[in-house]
Amino acid sequence: MTNKTVCITGGAGFIGSHLADAFLNEGHRVLVIDDMSGGREENLPTSAEFHQLDIRSQEAAALIEGAGIDVLVHHAAQMDVRRSVADPMFDADVNVVGSLNLFEAARRGGVRQILFASTGGAIYGEQDHYPAAEQHPQQPVSPYGVSKLAVERYLFYYHTNYGLDACCLRYANVYGERQNPHGEAGVVAIFLKRLLAGTAPTINGDGLQTRDYVHVSDVVRANLAVVGQPGFRIYNVGTGVETSVVALYDELRKALDLDLEPGFGPAQPGEQSRSSIDPARLLGELGIEPPIDLSKGFRRTAAWFAERHPSS
Repeated sequence: MTNKTVCITGGAGFIGSHLADAFLNEGHRVLVIDDMSGGREENLPTSAEFHQLDIRSQEAAALIEGAGIDVLVHHAAQMDVRRSVADPMFDADVNVVGSLNLFEAARRGGVRQILFASTGGAIYGEQDHYPAAEQHPQQPVSPYGVSKLAVERYLFYYHTNYGLDACCLRYANVYGERQNPHGEAGVVAIFLKRLLAGTAPTINGDGLQTRDYVHVSDVVRANLAVVGQPGFRIYNVGTGVETSVVALYDELRKALDLDLEPGFGPAQPGEQSRSSIDPARLLGELGIEPPIDLSKGFRRTAAWFAERHPSS
């Protein structure tokens, strides 16, 4: 891969900062756009060029248009599903209008390729079969899922009308080092923080609802692999394995060598009962290594959290 100028939106966040590290390690120039509503200063690599901007702003568009960017890696988003239900207009403003602000600037500025952080679970909704391949019907049941699907469709438009190469990466439930343990997203980080504090986490419902958990290192590998790939592409980035919340909790408890029983609370209204996505296309077409084993990933993540958030 020849050296490129890469701009990562949301680059001070959990996934974005890992990508910034990876692209810098490959020898690329890296610009980071982040409004710091969810990003953290300590996540930012010192050699990245940081711009604290809202993706909806004229300043962000001007930067994208004028900085000689080759690849736009778009991760900045309103990512809280529950907030999207409570305020769908805000969700659409950030995720759809904000994305279009960047894409128009990318078109004007001659950006060659856009990589978009889409979603696996929320786009497919309640699945007809498991795991879901890319051709599975897209039937999102939240404004968040609708907004991600809309952005995918807009990228197809920019590809067909302007020849802009684009790749939509539909992530499963990403976990790993640097994940924010506060808020609605990131059950692995939330559970680890509470376990390390000696507090029993609360599992919503019976805990038998399943998700596909993929380590952030596998997400990074997928992004690096699709750089320079021509055309319009969609890939699932997951494991194809369903893991229940109860099983997830048991794995994390084992990783920390703790014996703390969880609490159980009411089920969340509208929560999907099952979700898993098939990564076969990504692995087959691009020759990426299979995702790391869940137990290994959970141990690695637990060790990172234990080092930074030791139990009292």
